[in-house]
Amino acid sequence: MKKAAVAFVLATASVLAMAQNTPVGLWKTIDDETHTEKSYVRISDAGGGKLQGKVEKIIDPAKADAKCTACPEDDQKDKPIVGLTLFKDAKQDPGEPGLWDDTQILKPEDGKHYKLKLRMLDGGKKLQVRGYLGPFYKTQEWIRIE
Repeated sequence: MKKAAVAFVLATASVLAMAQNTPVGLWKTIDDETHTEKSYVRISDAGGGKLQGKVEKIIDPAKADAKCTACPEDDQKDKPIVGLTLFKDAKQDPGEPGLWDDTQILKPEDGKHYKLKLRMLDGGKKLQVRGYLGPFYKTQEWIRIE
């Protein structure tokens, strides 16, 4: 009986450790200007080793019903930001553990897409989200909620 309990604890611990080594989960974003909580983004496994990120909640009640008016003329134009797919098809870089890239991220405020790199930080407690436009980039740190 003890062996089964120990095996269960070890298996559970290894699954939790693996989950912390991927961006899969719920993340809190921070506003660049006000440095306050902005939104929750859920990163999920889209299959085939690819990840996607969707806005799950906007923290500010006054902005909770905001729409993506700046989004390009596609299926996201004028849609609610809650539920909006920010990125899809992010893949783990085979040459660099802890890095996901090979996709673009949408910035709803300006409707533009930027080259995306995601990097795990602080043992999986934080996620570095970096959007590139040519040689220029902007970096945010998202905080893991779950």
